[in-house]
Amino acid sequence: MIALTIGLAVVVGISLGVMGGGGSILTVPLLAYVAGMDAKQAIATSLLVVAVTSAVGAISHARAGRIQWRTGLVFGVAGMAGAYAGGLLAQFIPGTVLLIGFAMIMIATAVAMLRGRKNGSAADASQPLPVVKIMIEGLVVGLVTGLLGAGGGFLIVPALALVGGLPMPVAVGTSLVVIAMNALAGFAGHLSSVDINWPLAAAITGAALIGGLIGARLTAMVNPDSLRRAFGWFVLGMSSVILAQEVRPAVGIAVAVATVLAAAFTVACNRYAHCPLRRFVGRQRLAVPAT
Repeated sequence: MIALTIGLAVVVGISLGVMGGGGSILTVPLLAYVAGMDAKQAIATSLLVVAVTSAVGAISHARAGRIQWRTGLVFGVAGMAGAYAGGLLAQFIPGTVLLIGFAMIMIATAVAMLRGRKNGSAADASQPLPVVKIMIEGLVVGLVTGLLGAGGGFLIVPALALVGGLPMPVAVGTSLVVIAMNALAGFAGHLSSVDINWPLAAAITGAALIGGLIGARLTAMVNPDSLRRAFGWFVLGMSSVILAQEVRPAVGIAVAVATVLAAAFTVACNRYAHCPLRRFVGRQRLAVPAT
């Protein structure tokens, strides 16, 4: 199972490299159901993997000038405070509740990826930075990151685009810096109550980094919008597995059936001109990466 875990970590890294995000949403289920970790250990280890892979991924964006450091650092510092608090708070919440919450985050992530987001307009450098709004957003996103082990990219990118006024490519690059900061702080918060299997954590992180390098080379060969939509449906399917395990099988089956029906409606709306659901499925131009 350890070999399978490391192999799947490479797949997670590939998805991160290709899409610039999203793969980390699979790390917690991978660690909990394949590696056999308990929920809190899986969440803490996931935060370590997310922190390292996001930091490495941010390097290429920084070289390309796609990081707004001032906005990212304000958001990130506030997020670190929220993430550390979330990591401390997680020790008082049952593992099953945390995994159910993580399933809800997966569903929200999938919906954001499937519906897509419009490009934010570039901020005017002469305008004052909305520090208070950015700090509030950072605290909220950081709290979610620390509690559930998700990098929060699906929340951070729209927040940076809408509140910070960053264009989408810059929001994506800046989000990786914020995600790395949040995940590291959340991991620190968990360290006081969770024992980490350091050799396994290092192996999984290394495998994810290797996958990220492979994914970066595959980027030019894959349509990122199509891949993100496919990944969104896959994340919805994974959420049904967690709900079946942690709540009851009937709930997981219901979510799985709803996912299949939604996918069928989406295919039909993309094929036929007259579709009453087009306003929900017709915005799949640019998806938000999730971690």
